[in-house]
Amino acid sequence: MQPAMLRYFRRHLGLLAGMLVAAIALGISYRYLFNALEERTPAFYARSALHAIGMALAGWTVQMAFAALPRSHIGRALRRLPLIAEFALKALAMTAVLTIVTLGLQFALYPSTSHEWFAQDLPRIVGLAFAVSLVFGAIFEFRRLIGGHVLGSFLLGTYNRPRLEQRIVMFLDLAGSTALAEQLGEVRVHDLITRFFFDIDAPIADHDGEVHAYVGDQIIISWTLSVDAARNTRWLFCFFAAQDRIDALAPSYIEEFGVVPRFRAGVHAGSVVVSECGDTRRQIAYFGDTMNVAARLCEHCKASSEALVVSAELLRNTAVPPAFALGSRATIVLRGRQTPVEVHAVEREGMQPALIAAGARA
Repeated sequence: MQPAMLRYFRRHLGLLAGMLVAAIALGISYRYLFNALEERTPAFYARSALHAIGMALAGWTVQMAFAALPRSHIGRALRRLPLIAEFALKALAMTAVLTIVTLGLQFALYPSTSHEWFAQDLPRIVGLAFAVSLVFGAIFEFRRLIGGHVLGSFLLGTYNRPRLEQRIVMFLDLAGSTALAEQLGEVRVHDLITRFFFDIDAPIADHDGEVHAYVGDQIIISWTLSVDAARNTRWLFCFFAAQDRIDALAPSYIEEFGVVPRFRAGVHAGSVVVSECGDTRRQIAYFGDTMNVAARLCEHCKASSEALVVSAELLRNTAVPPAFALGSRATIVLRGRQTPVEVHAVEREGMQPALIAAGARA
């Protein structure tokens, strides 16, 4: 759980900065609206800002802890609850933490008036802490349900009109899902796919991948195509980190399902049209030849019995580390596309998981 929390902390530093700015504004506003005129001085405003910063840090830490919980026993228990019950429990826990932190800061910042404040203002503070918990909790739940990038895009109207972006797109699917459905039954294979998606979520997030969609037994992941060829290796490290993750969990998969899931992926890069679509259910959709090619490369993996097939166009923009080996070049004609595509299979040559992680950090 501790490494998971550290990863979440690093990924959400931008959100923390926004929360601190909002907290300072709320602290100053609270001082102006609810305190006596003689207490509206720079010193008191500074104390209110510090008070609010402490509460924001506490709330952010609680949410980061909850974000890391899904991979713990407590997290698995919470996931079995209805969303409204999970949300309520998180809000109550955050309210308790915020109340304790607020009391501690009050006695530290205002030692001479704390007893009077405790009697008069504590109920209001508890109510405010609960309201803040609901707001922060709702923001985090929306981010978890639809993704932080998508939520920000909707709020800012980034894709109200179609935009052309250069992206790396990976289509990754479970191998042999039809046979697994016959072997395990439809409900059990759905449980397997759900757990598989859950288990590879951390490697995807750790390598800055954005989950675009889950389609049956397939997941679509994308990255911004960078001018820095070394940065464009994130998809490569992501795939093999996911492989290492599933290998590490193989005993638990055998115990629960009697089989270890295997997967394959096709990866391509190029122009993608990104736009909002729909009305009753709005979503961010990707269109274009890059999406079609990546999907066809994933299909080609099955025919060629390869785990990872990548277009030569992407490889020309990627600084592939020496520990990875490229298969022989092949030129294939993809269904629905007249222009052939040059592709390579990519394999790992004796690279240990620890070295994968080190390479990704570098």
